[in-house]
Amino acid sequence: MYGTFWSLLPPIVAIALALITKEVYSSLFIGIVLGGLFFAGPSLTGVMNHVVNEGFVASLADSYNVGILIFLVLLGTMVALMNKAGGSAAFGNWAKKHIKTKVGAQLATICLGVLIFIDDYFNCLTVGSVMRPVTDKYKVSREKLAYLIDATAAPVCIIAPISSWAAAVSGFVTEGENGLALFVKAIPYNYYALFTIVFMVAMVLLNLEYGPMKKFEETLAVYEDVVEERENSKGTVFDLIFPIAILIILCTIGMIYSGGFFSEGDTQWNFIDAFANSDASVGLVLGSLGAVIITVIVYLARRVLSFEDAMSCLPDGFKAMVPAILILTLAWTLKGMTDSLGAKDYVAGLVQGSAAGLQNLLPAIIFIIASLLAFATGTSWGTFGILIPICIAVFPAGALRIISISACMAGAVCGDHCSPISDTTIMASAGAMCNHVNHVSTQLPYAISVAGISFLTYIVAGFVQNAIISLLIGLVFMAAFIFYIKKKYSK
Repeated sequence: MYGTFWSLLPPIVAIALALITKEVYSSLFIGIVLGGLFFAGPSLTGVMNHVVNEGFVASLADSYNVGILIFLVLLGTMVALMNKAGGSAAFGNWAKKHIKTKVGAQLATICLGVLIFIDDYFNCLTVGSVMRPVTDKYKVSREKLAYLIDATAAPVCIIAPISSWAAAVSGFVTEGENGLALFVKAIPYNYYALFTIVFMVAMVLLNLEYGPMKKFEETLAVYEDVVEERENSKGTVFDLIFPIAILIILCTIGMIYSGGFFSEGDTQWNFIDAFANSDASVGLVLGSLGAVIITVIVYLARRVLSFEDAMSCLPDGFKAMVPAILILTLAWTLKGMTDSLGAKDYVAGLVQGSAAGLQNLLPAIIFIIASLLAFATGTSWGTFGILIPICIAVFPAGALRIISISACMAGAVCGDHCSPISDTTIMASAGAMCNHVNHVSTQLPYAISVAGISFLTYIVAGFVQNAIISLLIGLVFMAAFIFYIKKKYSK
């Protein structure tokens, strides 16, 4: 079965089961077991050995993967520390006094979401609790707040080089390639992420809504049903701003350190080279660990937290990240199963042999495939694991390879946005404290609109192969669409 269509069956089965069951964990696991059966044949011990030892154990024994998992736990700990210290509540109270309009409340939410670009979970776990009292005051619906949280989570992280997403994407790049350098080159072509941010800001500034979101925004609901958890009264805005700032600074230092920036002799790199050649896993772990230690020391010195409360944030942070850890482990293992069956070789040969004439259209096609795959599984990172190695195998080094990898990342975020089983979508609903089905139904028209514009732009990019020209044409598409919506719904 090596290097044949059968090598694609495990991920296809995982997708189909996810669509049928709306549950990603068991679907990915069944795909893994099927991969083990195809690899080891009728031997039960062979199947178990391949799935457990060469699958789960191998993926969790990989030093890069372990680093990503540690980074996620440290992020969860940081969020728990800021909430328990009262920093999130203090910032919310400060914002209520300084923000004067509904548009201002929404723009402040966007700005905070863009600021927290390290991780989408970090974003969802923080922005909702901080901005919800402010948006409630100015009659912003919880559904709109959930959209703003979701639209500044994954779309911002996927264009931020210092993030867990950059680390994950870099980890899925095959040997011989610099994953982070490739990620940075793909940012200008990540049209869904860029257009989502532009679209969101334009809709807020124009006070324009359509679809189910318009109904919720016109309801002007007053939220009195939420009992907030009692926060630490000693916390100030400093207790939110300082940890985020120190996390960003130390992660940047950790990244360039792992790239040899501080080394001595002829091997010393300049900043750009060091960042491009860094080990994202090592750099992010060093930075986040240092940030947690410094934050605990500062909180203890300011007496906003006791030592016992600070230490209790460690298991709280771990528990908050358990879904992400489980999804990553399953996705990495499924990637290992498809690799062992030669899926990349099969798809590369198939595309190179029969689709040479469609090379310029492939970025747009990859965008659609990635969107459907992420929608089915509810995970962007699993989509990266399957499609990015295939893109690298199919396309030779050059602009078309970068555009295709970016289309894969953009499509994964798009599918993640639309999927009701996406962990980020679920966490955005929880952060805004709105009904999850309402969040999905109100966000879907916006996400599909941006996806359509992005698809057209990827068609242009496949032929033009110039980031600026394609981006400008895409922005013209978006302006025309917004003008149409404003004319249709202005009354």
